[in-house]
Amino acid sequence: MAYVPGVTPGKWAGVWAERVREVPLQLVQTPAAEVVPLLRDGGVDAAFVRLPVDREALHVIPLYVEATVVVVPKDHVVAAAEEIELADLADEDVFEPFDEVLVWDARPGQPAFTRPEDTAAAIELVASGTGVLLLPQSLARLHHRTDLTYRAVTDAPQSQIGLAWLDVETTDLMEELIGIVRGRTPNSTRGRNPQQQPARKKPQQQRPTPKRRRQPRRRP
Repeated sequence: MAYVPGVTPGKWAGVWAERVREVPLQLVQTPAAEVVPLLRDGGVDAAFVRLPVDREALHVIPLYVEATVVVVPKDHVVAAAEEIELADLADEDVFEPFDEVLVWDARPGQPAFTRPEDTAAAIELVASGTGVLLLPQSLARLHHRTDLTYRAVTDAPQSQIGLAWLDVETTDLMEELIGIVRGRTPNSTRGRNPQQQPARKKPQQQRPTPKRRRQPRRRP
């Protein structure tokens, strides 16, 4: 199973290991731009992807939406605020790495002097004080540095994470994975191997206590 950087599939993998012990789940971190081609080529059975993606011949379940943040040096003026708007970045040089995952109608700020090869390179340039970077919060955490910080950008586009798999791969095991990701319990009727609840015993009916016959009184 593939997952894009920023996604932390450990909790789902742990549940899978408990419920489907006979089928190990192997996790493969894959760049966002490569995960769908890998899925289509049969390199993985399913993938956590960043939406939107080309859904042809795919099933996709949206899971959650991430906040967008701006990464800046700790002494940057933005660091003094709890959250900002895109207009606050109008005079900033904003990096656009080639592995950009946010979809913009109009990019904020000013184009930086170069386009970094990837997010990791962009983070290095932010640390050098030559610009700022907008990205999903999970990626900011993934590339954490002690000399940088980030702040939420309230009106920026957001990135959504989804679970994707090929139409032809909707098997019992896939249904089990879907159930785990959606938080279904093992006893859900849509699970792969729902555990049967023990039959409840019917309460035993108490037999009525037989009445004692009254003995006739003997006359003296």
